[in-house]
Amino acid sequence: MINAIWLGLILIGFGFAAAQGKIELVTSAAFDGAKTGVTVCFGLISVLVFWLGMMRLAEDSGLLKKIARLLSPIVTFLFPDVPKNHPAMGYILSNMSANLLGLGNAATPMGIKAMQELQTLNPDKTAASPAMCTLLALNTASITLIPTTLIAIRMNYQSANPTDIVGTTLMATAVATLAAIVMDRWYRRKFMRSRPKKPPVHSGPVSSSQSELKG
Repeated sequence: MINAIWLGLILIGFGFAAAQGKIELVTSAAFDGAKTGVTVCFGLISVLVFWLGMMRLAEDSGLLKKIARLLSPIVTFLFPDVPKNHPAMGYILSNMSANLLGLGNAATPMGIKAMQELQTLNPDKTAASPAMCTLLALNTASITLIPTTLIAIRMNYQSANPTDIVGTTLMATAVATLAAIVMDRWYRRKFMRSRPKKPPVHSGPVSSSQSELKG
């Protein structure tokens, strides 16, 4: 679906440019976009390498384990249907820790692994479980203490104060996370109410009519 949308946008752009007789602008914009993409990527490499190195130091020093230990009660509350000793919990904690430091590229592999582990607990393999929906919502609207990637982009474009967005980013992501948790709780309750109840199991003596049916 996304591929079709992008293809439609490209064809519409070509169509308007051809109708106005300015098809050369499309070619120029394509090369400028490619050049800008490469420039931004090279600008991000140094910052991402630095913070990934810091993450490795934090992991080796045990800082990530302490962060994970602090987040453990919160994760247990947010994912009540996931066993505490399940491998998914470790990946969820790693994903949340990386998102807190603004390392979305480092958080993505952990999020994918967490989804794969949550799928093993999913009774319906054709639909996302409540825990998977919770992880997706939290990963999208995660509280970010240090927006590393955005700071790197601002530095790449010679921003006078690239760290000015730290406070506003923290506030925006905190509000987004709170909204995601509230909506997740609401939909979980709605999901639990809509689930079909299991028929009661009769543990008492079997009546004569039931014994005749079984016979």
